[in-house]
Amino acid sequence: MSEILKTGNSAFIIDVPFELLETGAVGKKPLIIYLHGYNQNIEYFQKKVNLMLELEAYHLFIQAPYPVYDTKRKRKVSRWGRAWYLYDGEQEQFIRSMEKASEFIEKVIKETTAELDVSRTCLIGYSMGAYLGGYFALSRPDQINDMITIGGRIKTESFEGKRQRADHINVLALHGSNDSSVFPEPQKKCVEQLVQDGFKAEFRLVNAGHKLEDIFIRESIDWLSSIGYTES
Repeated sequence: MSEILKTGNSAFIIDVPFELLETGAVGKKPLIIYLHGYNQNIEYFQKKVNLMLELEAYHLFIQAPYPVYDTKRKRKVSRWGRAWYLYDGEQEQFIRSMEKASEFIEKVIKETTAELDVSRTCLIGYSMGAYLGGYFALSRPDQINDMITIGGRIKTESFEGKRQRADHINVLALHGSNDSSVFPEPQKKCVEQLVQDGFKAEFRLVNAGHKLEDIFIRESIDWLSSIGYTES
């Protein structure tokens, strides 16, 4: 016979890396925050978006907190892919986990940029990072000026009655026309909703699949250049 004396939860701390780069002349400039996709890490993602370093800016790469086990056992733990949130199909769990991840991102941004002279802030998210990026921007609109989502969806339905407070954010949603992992039509509808809400939001369909190809990065650079970001 056994008797339960106490149950509860206890926090477990895990180290999560980030990297802050600077390109261009010293002085006031934009901050660009990068959120990678599922089972990726900042080392991999930096290589994939390397063309972004053509822009004169602070570039903040943050790694997701949840390790994705390498079943092939070919990589050290430090090189495992990561996940931003835990999702089991339940929307309540989804939102709760994205909020927890957003609190973490917010903390990293404050700690790493406190002494920087930032003119404006752009958040770029790919796939899983795009879902989280959309949530972060709409839940913390005072921290973001511009947002690019690639191969994801901005969950506008989670912010009914609250979206207008973020309508100053310029939004570009890029999607591959052949994306069979995250279909483009739902994202297109979300962008249309943002436009109705008063956002300067644009949906662009490019000739690609879900894989993060250079065409997405080039489109991102061109768009940012058109709204005031400069190439170094």
